[in-house]
Amino acid sequence: MSDITWFGHSAFKIAAPEAQVIIDPFFAPSTSVTADTAGDADIVLVTHDHGDHVGDAVSLCRRTGALLGAIVGTAGKLAEEGVPMEQIMNGIGFNMGGTVSHKGVSVTMTQAYHSSDSGSPAGYIVRMPDGLTVYHAGDTCIFSGMELWGQLYDIDVALLPVGGVFTMDARQAALACKLLRCKAVVPMHWGTFPLLAQNTESFKAELARLQLSCNCVEMAPGETVSFG
Repeated sequence: MSDITWFGHSAFKIAAPEAQVIIDPFFAPSTSVTADTAGDADIVLVTHDHGDHVGDAVSLCRRTGALLGAIVGTAGKLAEEGVPMEQIMNGIGFNMGGTVSHKGVSVTMTQAYHSSDSGSPAGYIVRMPDGLTVYHAGDTCIFSGMELWGQLYDIDVALLPVGGVFTMDARQAALACKLLRCKAVVPMHWGTFPLLAQNTESFKAELARLQLSCNCVEMAPGETVSFG
């Protein structure tokens, strides 16, 4: 059984006995978590190079020895910032549609529609050793290709931004759940900054309006939920 911990904003840890994956390690101050206290990691994934997503990726990789997963370009940028080259997955990173594996975890890179100073923005489909399949959308609007990912992979949990302004809003995120055919969704990228939606009520209302069977798992920063 794998556990998912939300560190606030877009930062998550997906943990199984065999391996631990941390995505976008920008830790919310309310969790009191830092790169030194985030625990072990085998893989650190970065969706794009904005500071509220890169966060403590460099120091986390250096402390834990975790492999860094990122798109070609962003991987090189983070290597220049201090991630040892031998810890870059595939040596140079990977790219859209590509899959890399480590310690029984398979990571497939998906497209995301946003901005980035290096490489391109991305999302990830993470398949854990116990079979749990998690989609982290990164920062993105809704896009029709989500339906294809939902056909290719049996997505157990989708981690979707709902805050609007810089990403999709509640209405788009709810429709994304329909396209992805995910069993559960954890809303993210809300409440961190004043410009973003400050709660998930609109998102939950949109899910109800679409009458989806998808289970909304609203998490508090620092909370851990088990998914079996």
